[in-house]
Amino acid sequence: MVLATAGPDSEDPGITSAGASTAWRRANLGFVSAYILYRKGEAVLIDTGVAGSEVPIRTALGEVGLNWDSVSHVIVTHRHDDHQGSLEGVMQRTDDAPWYAGAGDMAAIHSKIAGTVVGDGDSVFDLEIIETPGHTPGHISVLDRAAKVLVSGDAINGADGGVIGANPEFTEDMTLANVSIKKLAAFDFDVVLFGHGEPVESGADVAVRGLASSLS
Repeated sequence: MVLATAGPDSEDPGITSAGASTAWRRANLGFVSAYILYRKGEAVLIDTGVAGSEVPIRTALGEVGLNWDSVSHVIVTHRHDDHQGSLEGVMQRTDDAPWYAGAGDMAAIHSKIAGTVVGDGDSVFDLEIIETPGHTPGHISVLDRAAKVLVSGDAINGADGGVIGANPEFTEDMTLANVSIKKLAAFDFDVVLFGHGEPVESGADVAVRGLASSLS
């Protein structure tokens, strides 16, 4: 079950328990989102938005009874500035919590504190790292198997209540990006949280499998 915290109840669309011990909160930063996955007063922040996003991220933390001290890990799904833009500011506020990114993107992510490379088979806060290259060479997605929540970064996007592929305009290798979608389709999850688009909160794996089957 989800541990109770201060703030909105579980009917808030930005909070869910997914029937497990981990809950999530969306920090809606406008055209992009960051996500907080938390349990027992400890949290992982996934992505940091554009530069200057520290205030809305802090607001999202407060809405579930957390603060910067609660953030023990930061995961950056990829190197684009709308996902790593506030990393340095976040690091200052979290007392230099360790941060993680994929090997192919690490050199292009900016922080005075060195990050840790993660990939397939690695786990952060009991969250499984999945390599999903294509949008960028080192793109990663994050899966909470227990809560059945996938944070996809920009490997897939939300549209019209469903899922669509990586944005071709900003994707470096669409062929590889489509391979990554097929890879994600092999996992089980109820919820998918996108960098861009509204989360899908039920039947998300079915939607991703449908997308994967449509790809050549």
